[in-house]
Amino acid sequence: MLSNLGNLFIFASILVSLTLIYNSIKEVNLNNNLISRNILNLSLFQIITVILSFITLLLAFIFSDFSLINVYENSHTAKPLIYKISGVWGNHEGSLLLWILILSLFSFLFLNFNKSNNKKFVLLTVIIQNILSLGFLIFLLTNSNPFAELYPVPKEGLGLNPILQDPALAIHPPLLYLGFVGSSIYFSAALASLISAQQGNNFVKSVKYWVIFSWSFQTAGILVGSIWAYYELGWGGYWFWDPVENSSLMPWFLMTALLHSLLILERKKGLYLWVITLSILTFTMSVTGTFLVRSGILNSVHTFANDPSRGMYILIFLSLMIFSSLVIFYKFAPVEKRNFEFLSKEFFILINNWFMIFFLIVVLIGTIYPIALEVLSQKKISVGPPYFNVVLAPFLIPFLFFLSYGPQSKWSSSKLVGLKKNLIIFISSIILTILFFYFSKMENIILNLIIIFSIYLILQSLGDLYVSFSKKSLNSFNTSGLSRIISHLGFGLLILFISFNSIFSVEYDLNLKKGGNKNIDNFKIKLIGLEYSNENNYSKVVGTVQVTNQNKKTSEILDPEIRIYKSPETITYEASIKSKILSDTYVTMTNLEGSEFYNIKFQNKPFMNLIWFSVMLIIMGGLLKFFERKTK
Repeated sequence: MLSNLGNLFIFASILVSLTLIYNSIKEVNLNNNLISRNILNLSLFQIITVILSFITLLLAFIFSDFSLINVYENSHTAKPLIYKISGVWGNHEGSLLLWILILSLFSFLFLNFNKSNNKKFVLLTVIIQNILSLGFLIFLLTNSNPFAELYPVPKEGLGLNPILQDPALAIHPPLLYLGFVGSSIYFSAALASLISAQQGNNFVKSVKYWVIFSWSFQTAGILVGSIWAYYELGWGGYWFWDPVENSSLMPWFLMTALLHSLLILERKKGLYLWVITLSILTFTMSVTGTFLVRSGILNSVHTFANDPSRGMYILIFLSLMIFSSLVIFYKFAPVEKRNFEFLSKEFFILINNWFMIFFLIVVLIGTIYPIALEVLSQKKISVGPPYFNVVLAPFLIPFLFFLSYGPQSKWSSSKLVGLKKNLIIFISSIILTILFFYFSKMENIILNLIIIFSIYLILQSLGDLYVSFSKKSLNSFNTSGLSRIISHLGFGLLILFISFNSIFSVEYDLNLKKGGNKNIDNFKIKLIGLEYSNENNYSKVVGTVQVTNQNKKTSEILDPEIRIYKSPETITYEASIKSKILSDTYVTMTNLEGSEFYNIKFQNKPFMNLIWFSVMLIIMGGLLKFFERKTK
């Protein structure tokens, strides 16, 4: 029943997309500048059919309809409702349907918000967006159908991967998809803009808020994924340069560069083609990340199962998308004159754009190189934190400087301003860092410089924030660049707290049996006891671990768990975390087979909550851009 209904809605979506594309092509060259009611109705009907197909799959998961292979492989009757729902996108087929839903939703919203804009530009955007939707709908129907049936119908499902059974993972993919797939609309708009010659400020007005929206959700998705990795995987970290983590970070670099470039194009000509290029590259990189995840060529904790046919389809689709974009760019790109004053605000924005492109290339090489090496030489290697830290850290120093000083410069002027104030702030940053490291005895030069410049960015941002709230500018509060100030402050704090975290984190591995204890440096760790119990979907061993800081004479009790899941049969190790404002105490426990000893991994992780807070500030700054009035 639900299988037939779901397939019917997918077929209807394909037919409506084809009809919408056909009617839009017919109407695009008509002389009037009004988009017909027929186009608007078709767009509405299209989003309704996609939403209904998604709701059908959602109902199948909620009511455990194991006649669908997708539900059978990714759900179980004993699962809590939240994990039945998140099971919809916790697999390849369901997440692809979510991808299509967001593609269609953005097409519908763009059409309705811009229906009074240049008709040719809007309809071309809708055509390109629907071609993308059609490509993914065909992929869904032919290779990844979430409504494929199973017979005979089993009484019970295999269950969702236990590490995905987490509230953060329930919202992480939708947030990322709003960022990933959200970039499709300015990809389509960029190509439509080239064809229709919709340039400059008109193009900015059409895409600016879509860029802010997708960037904000992409950032939030990365944050939630980092928090999940921190407490769920039991590794004690928030970023591992995992290939799939990188696939979400790479489009973020491009979105950030695009967001800043739009500020220039909003005020003057000369950067139109660069903005178009970034718009095209952002969605291209999103689809590239999708190819890496769906093809199974990456070895990661959260890639989908290996399926070469899926990877081949996406690779062909990606190739056609890139080739078509290049043809359109070559044919329609206008000749552009650029004239930016040296040391002007435009100059600093472009410099930081190039830093973003450099960071992207470094991460892309670190992600792709192991794959290429394995294909060419059959050798398997992994590229981890040492590569990224060594290559990226030195370039973070000038990037922080330009990020700090750039906003103090003037538009279209090479005149240096505020040199005395900037020098005072910079010297203050050096003094604070010297004082700090005098007590901490940290001798890493690169890390010292990163901390100096992150403090410089923080002090600059706080100074700008003070000016924004001063009585003199209170009346122009919304036009004072508050969005930029908050985001830059958040970024400075993020780099500072990550640096401190890397310096002061401590980690110990020790083997204890029940009642045993060990003294390591300032800490005494004791395994007080073990408790066994059964839950609905798993049984567990809970350890009671006492951690005593002998210097501070404080003691904490933590309860790490070993969980044995029934469906599917899996063992997971759940961290116990005592979280405070300035530091976290982090303990995991694993059993040593054939022994009464347990491996206890103890970590003290400083400034974790402040790292999360810093990213929230960055997101808040982006969202504030929706409410800022344009300034000259």
